[in-house]
Amino acid sequence: MTQLSVNVNKVATLRNTRPLNIPSVLHCAKLALDAGAHGITVHPRPDHRHIRPDDVTDLAALLKHYPHAEFNIEGNPFLDYMPHIRNIGGSGPTQCTLVPDSTEQFTSDHGWSLTPDTCKQLAPLIVEMKHLGCRVSLFMDASPLDAPASQFEIAKQLGADRIELYTEPYARAFDQGGSALEASLTQYITAAQHAHALGLALNAGHDLNLHNLPLLLQHIPTLAEVSIGHALIADALEFGLPTTVKKYLAAIDSRQTKPSEPQS
Repeated sequence: MTQLSVNVNKVATLRNTRPLNIPSVLHCAKLALDAGAHGITVHPRPDHRHIRPDDVTDLAALLKHYPHAEFNIEGNPFLDYMPHIRNIGGSGPTQCTLVPDSTEQFTSDHGWSLTPDTCKQLAPLIVEMKHLGCRVSLFMDASPLDAPASQFEIAKQLGADRIELYTEPYARAFDQGGSALEASLTQYITAAQHAHALGLALNAGHDLNLHNLPLLLQHIPTLAEVSIGHALIADALEFGLPTTVKKYLAAIDSRQTKPSEPQS
C-alpha cells in the first residue's frame, strides 16, 4: 500500500499568525497519526515562516511513540537544513527529502538539475545523511531538461534511495483533462518506469488532492509514498483532520481498482 505522509507546514503557517500555540502542530500531527497516517512531513525553511526548529525536535520526540510511523524532513541541504538532521537526536529522521528551493521561493516549484557542480556539493551531505541512518529522496521533475533516465541514473549514483516526483504539472493537467492529462500521465508513467528500472523507489508530492490522487495511483502502482499538505489541511477545515486523513487513505485504497481512461 502506498504510504500517506501528512505535511503539517500549513498548520504551522496558521499558528504563526498569532503569538499563541494555536493550532498546535504537535497535536495536529498526533491526530493525523492516530487516524492512520503513515508518517509526518515538515519542510523547515531558513526564514521560519512556518515550521520552526523546535517543531522539528518536538515532532521527532512524538514520532518515538509511533514506532511504525515515519518522519520526513524536506528542504534544501545547502540552506540551513543539515542542523535539523543532526540535532534531533537518535539516528536522524526516517527520510531526508532534498529539494532545490531558494529562500525567495513561495513554494517548491521544480526538481533538481543534477549538474556536476551540484553533485559535488550533494555527495558528501548524502553520505552524512545515510551515515545517520536516513533514507535519502531527491525531489525530481517527471520530465527534466535532460532525459529522465540520465538524471535518475545520476541520482542513483549519488546514493539516493528514492526520488520524489514533483506532481504540480500533473495536477494542472488533471484539471485541464483531455489530451493534456493523457500526455502528463504518459510522462509520469515513463518517469516511474525509469526509476523502477534503476532500483529507485518512488515518492510523489505537490498539489495532490482527493480528486487527482486515485488516478495517479492507478497508473503508477509502484508509488511508495505520497506527501500531502496544502489540500489535506484545506479539506480538514470542512471535514476535520481525523476524517480527512481517513478520506485520503480511502483514496489511496481506491487505486486498487482497474485503471480507467482519463476523462476530459
